[in-house]
Amino acid sequence: MTEVSSLTGRLLVATPALADPNFDRAVVLLLDHDEEGSLGVVLNRPTPVTVGDILEPWAALAGEPGVVFQGGPVSLDSALGVAVIPGFEGPSPSSQLRSSRGDPIGWRRVYGAIGLVDLEAPPELLAAALGSLRIFAGYSGWGPGQLENELSDGAWYVVESEPGDVSSPEPESLWRAVLRRQRSELAMVATYPDDPSLN
Repeated sequence: MTEVSSLTGRLLVATPALADPNFDRAVVLLLDHDEEGSLGVVLNRPTPVTVGDILEPWAALAGEPGVVFQGGPVSLDSALGVAVIPGFEGPSPSSQLRSSRGDPIGWRRVYGAIGLVDLEAPPELLAAALGSLRIFAGYSGWGPGQLENELSDGAWYVVESEPGDVSSPEPESLWRAVLRRQRSELAMVATYPDDPSLN
């Protein structure tokens, strides 16, 4: 098997040609990508369910719009927390709030300042450090080689993520916003109509 170059921390942006309704205009943050498969969460699928409805202790730390997001079609009954901790790499004011790896307790770095939150941990452990928190119901998953096949079929654009993508206050416009900031012909794709037949 050929070695897989990790795309962890990158965004998968659905191309207009992607036919799967689960991923129509989706922006997926890859949390893990290696030869065993890939796992990510869709950043632009807010649900009407508030964080307080299912994880009340974390509600005060969740960024606007304060709702649970559908992370993907897999395990919709499970919750995943993704948080940005700005500047966490710097010296800690309180070393007892850090794990042995240097990460804040209850948070595991994925890429840059983006990491996974242990939703079983007491929220007050992370309250002072969190820049933003999103709660996802379910996730998006691919088996070995499956994502690579979709990439070669032209289903996804792969672009760099920015910490603000996780906490975009206007998630419904994230697909266009991410494409628009690209310094290539991808910026033009942002103007693609929702329904090309009306063009």
